Amino acid sequence: MTVRELQEKILKLKKETNTAVLAHSYQAHEILEIADYTGDSYKLSVDAANTDAENILFCGVHFMAETAKMLSPEKRVFLANKDAGCPMAEQMEKDMIEQIKASDPDRTVVAYINTTAELKTVCDVCVTSSSALRIVKSLDTDKILFIPDCNLGSWVKNQIPEKDIKLLHGGCPTHAAVTVSEVKKAKAEHPDAILLVHPECVPAVTAMADYVGSTSGIMDFAKKSDCREFIIGTETSIAEHLQYDCPDKKFYPVTKNLVCRNMKLTTLPDVYNSLMGISGKSDSDAFEIIMSDELIKSARKCIDEMIRLGG
Repeated sequence: MTVRELQEKILKLKKETNTAVLAHSYQAHEILEIADYTGDSYKLSVDAANTDAENILFCGVHFMAETAKMLSPEKRVFLANKDAGCPMAEQMEKDMIEQIKASDPDRTVVAYINTTAELKTVCDVCVTSSSALRIVKSLDTDKILFIPDCNLGSWVKNQIPEKDIKLLHGGCPTHAAVTVSEVKKAKAEHPDAILLVHPECVPAVTAMADYVGSTSGIMDFAKKSDCREFIIGTETSIAEHLQYDCPDKKFYPVTKNLVCRNMKLTTLPDVYNSLMGISGKSDSDAFEIIMSDELIKSARKCIDEMIRLGG
């Protein structure tokens, strides 16, 4: 079966099952082509809440599908590949943060959205990479514990020196692995290109960038820029997607190693098989996100606070 034939079957199953397919920007292009919504994790969760579809099929990682379920508890939410997790989201335990809060109760706990639902239950406000700086600035407290990504936290801290921001060692192992030498090599190979970097990269790398921002921010900047060449310092798929969107410009991954293996677990056949499971036409069940009402209520408080602050 060709890719196009499989895509046609998926489009038909979506209609039959009243399912909206949500695909994170790091997914392969053939998945983005059949998705109803694409973008970063928070945007997709909002899209899930706003769609009239009865079912949500998330092409991303587990915490993203959890967030979609929290914002749309009345809908059935499925993850296309049940093994797609996020190392950063799973780095810190709820008990550890509770202990820190007990010893330093004056600190407001700011959680990157890349965290599990359980961890969100002990956090005060959630942020995305695009809203972190704005929300931390707006908080009416100067004492903050920023978790789990110390690189994103460091980027925020450097721009708000008046705030007392405590960081813990954690973050995205894929972005954090980008080295200064790799950046220098990419710049030497593409001297006319400007460097766009995600704030999950280490401070020494973001300091070399012409622009630092979220995945969506990087894509928007590249599309609107008058520049013709770009080195992309985030997941390699973004350079590929931008090349489709802007064929008259050139995009180079900062390194071929910047690949999120969890995001790459999801395949077009996974989407098809999940929809077959939702339709009841397959013996295999689609992987559904099941959360108790209590967990949803407790975990989404920090997301509701983010929304209140304009997240």
